[in-house]
Amino acid sequence: MRIGIFSDTHSNIEALSAVMGKLREEKLDQLVCLGDTVGYGANPNECCDIVREVAAFTILGNHDAAVAGRMDYSYYYDAARNALDLHASMLTAPNMAWLKTLPYERRQEHMGFCHGSPVNLEEFEYIFAPEQAARCLPDFDKLADVTFIGHSHLCKAFALDRDEVHEVVATRFEVRKGMRYVISVGSVGQPRDYDPRASYVTYDSTTRIFEFKRVAYDVESAARKIFDSKLERNFGNRLFIGV
Repeated sequence: MRIGIFSDTHSNIEALSAVMGKLREEKLDQLVCLGDTVGYGANPNECCDIVREVAAFTILGNHDAAVAGRMDYSYYYDAARNALDLHASMLTAPNMAWLKTLPYERRQEHMGFCHGSPVNLEEFEYIFAPEQAARCLPDFDKLADVTFIGHSHLCKAFALDRDEVHEVVATRFEVRKGMRYVISVGSVGQPRDYDPRASYVTYDSTTRIFEFKRVAYDVESAARKIFDSKLERNFGNRLFIGV
């Protein structure tokens, strides 16, 4: 089965539309969303509507949890907290109800799907460096062969054996049996690796071939809507440089 996986749309309908166009061209068997459909951007409802329609399942992200009243976000910085409050007031009843029911994790065949680290799921811990991936080593036998995550907005892949972690630098590679992989799929709507293009990935569960992919989108339109809203202007500025 060929799967398209995406995460961290963050209310950026322009980026999500571009990714959806590419995913349609791929003619995949299934689409999976790893969460954070809301937060930061100008179109939370439109993005929720699309994800609800196309994804076979969606994982709960930390911004989704905050907007849906499922976590304390009082410690978030002001601009992020204000965006979450604004989105909570904007969401339709069906979209809010959907966010309230999203799971922290799903397993399918030899694959796992979650938003942050697969350890301590409700803590939404980041994995974007080998030392963070190494915290999963004590749970090696509990991990799926390959776990797909979001949250960091970075395209990163780590291969784990029982004793150590290796960062995978290739953009296309085979998931080898006997290893465990943790793969951060990047962000659709707010990349943070100095590449403003939207991120998504594909994975063939039969051949076990994985690939990172990017697509350009209308950054200016996405940013302009943020500038014209009550959202923090920097949420728009950062889209141009991918940080």
